[in-house]
Amino acid sequence: MIRSMTGYGRAVDVAPEMTVTVELKSVNHRFFECSVRTTRGYSFLEEKLKAYVNRFISRGKVDCFVQVENEESTTGVVTVNTAMAEGYYRAIRELSETYSLAIPDNVELLASHPDVFEIRKPPADEDKIWERVRAVADKALESFLSMRQIEGEKLKADVLGRADVILDAVSFIERRSPETVKEDHEKIRQRIRELIGDASVDEGRLLNEAAIFADKIAVAEETVRLRSHIDQLRAFFEAEEPVGRKLDFLVQEMNREANTIGSKASDIEIARKVIEIKSEIEKIREQIQNIE
Repeated sequence: MIRSMTGYGRAVDVAPEMTVTVELKSVNHRFFECSVRTTRGYSFLEEKLKAYVNRFISRGKVDCFVQVENEESTTGVVTVNTAMAEGYYRAIRELSETYSLAIPDNVELLASHPDVFEIRKPPADEDKIWERVRAVADKALESFLSMRQIEGEKLKADVLGRADVILDAVSFIERRSPETVKEDHEKIRQRIRELIGDASVDEGRLLNEAAIFADKIAVAEETVRLRSHIDQLRAFFEAEEPVGRKLDFLVQEMNREANTIGSKASDIEIARKVIEIKSEIEKIREQIQNIE
């Protein structure tokens, strides 16, 4: 199954006591990298979520956003910070004595100062919260992976189409190459006759030199290997596991064979086909950079 490394998914679960939102998005990366940002106070979810996402994604830079909203009714218990209240009261008395001011006789004076009241929340049930977040993450991952798979199918179709163009060019080279050998053989013979005139030509020596030259410009081995690489390319696209790195190596090998054919080519028509092959290989290389 071919999947792109680009994807997006989002899911929200609204419940009376808690609302959870999970958002995922990813771009190309050589390896797996996951960054998780959570609502303040829920950082314990970060490593759990990274490990969980990694079970489904092997390559790509993933950004994950988790928002947890608690209802006000579950915020906790209000208590009095007596030490803070005592400090405010002493400061007020000092001001009163220093500047001969009356002290208002009511509790609102102390209650209006910050930190006199504290809100103590009950300890969070991390396991319970994680189960809620994981369930929402599953839904976000479902749409996220679906998008990556759809994009992957588009990449697959494009790459295989370009592979067909390469095969057509290879077929032309395989047909044309033997013809160029014959043509070059005749050119050599003609050139020798021009140089030696009517003198006799050692046909055995001429055939031997032509054979050596033909071996130097023969590209049969390279075209066979190039066909084999394309067969392997097709096989990779049917694999269940991620194959992005394997494809990257395979394209390097395809480019190597194309370069060798180009270095041997003395025929203009073959040279043009080699340029076409290298152009398609480069486009394939660009596309597989986005395959997981």
